[in-house]
Amino acid sequence: MTAVGTALGKDLVGLEPLSAEQLQLILDTAEPFKEVSERQIKKVPALRGKTIVNLFFEASTRTRISFEFAEKRLSADTVNVAAVGSSVSKGETLVDTARNLEAMRIDMVVIRHGSSGAAKFLGDRIASNVVNAGDGKHEHPTQALLDMLTLRDKFGKLDGLKVAIVGDVLHSRVARSNIWGLTRLGAEVGVCGPHTLLPRGIESLGVTVLPRVEDAIQWADALNVLRLQLERMTAGFIPSLREYNRVFGISSERLRKAPKDLVILHPGPMNRGVEIDSDVADGEHSVILPQVTNGVAVRMAVLYLLAGGRPGPHQADGGER
Repeated sequence: MTAVGTALGKDLVGLEPLSAEQLQLILDTAEPFKEVSERQIKKVPALRGKTIVNLFFEASTRTRISFEFAEKRLSADTVNVAAVGSSVSKGETLVDTARNLEAMRIDMVVIRHGSSGAAKFLGDRIASNVVNAGDGKHEHPTQALLDMLTLRDKFGKLDGLKVAIVGDVLHSRVARSNIWGLTRLGAEVGVCGPHTLLPRGIESLGVTVLPRVEDAIQWADALNVLRLQLERMTAGFIPSLREYNRVFGISSERLRKAPKDLVILHPGPMNRGVEIDSDVADGEHSVILPQVTNGVAVRMAVLYLLAGGRPGPHQADGGER
């Protein structure tokens, strides 16, 4: 089966290879799809007849469900495959799994995998479109896109915006995708966290290193707060969770010292009382729930564009004039 060539190429494996125009295209295409989720019947026929496989080799709730909602609202047929209980657990390789699925005449694969580069590895070896739903410590492109859409909704633009990414940047694929996407669209990005959780040489990506969380709060227009990825830590990166919260946790007390009201984002899942306090996560300046809502629209846009859909006012009614 031959995948459709599109303005995004065959696959979406990360934001690093995309131009500013391609990023803008995805965000602009997502806008009309927001309205679909507000309808009484939340469905358009844009991908009717397409079959999409969600191939998740890592545990996921938000991302997997968000993609599934996006696929169903575009009227695609969906199949969910988890590593546990599949032939992968019997020793089958990633490529053999995908090729067997492709032999059943699928059109797209959405993959989440613990190894960096897995999405590109797969996309280079099968004809179906591949969408990266998170690969190792590499990228999580749709999460960054929904973060960017949420920021654009709030501020009306991304150009010139100051966004501080706070927390476990070292293990975060979300941070990397946000850095690539935001800087390409003209935003300034700062990173803040314990030096043990900041990648060496991260300044080369064009970001500002903010040593203290108080510095980030003074500098930024918005904070994107990352969770501590304890499942990826094999050494003592921090003294304790309590100490991390004391030094780097985002609290209302700290935010009261900001020169302006800061917009608060979090990709989830949250460790309340560790990287972010509950009154901040649930406060008036938090856009954490709008992020979740925008995630469905962004993923609809990505799937639609990769399938060859034409962006415009007609798209939310099925892609036909």
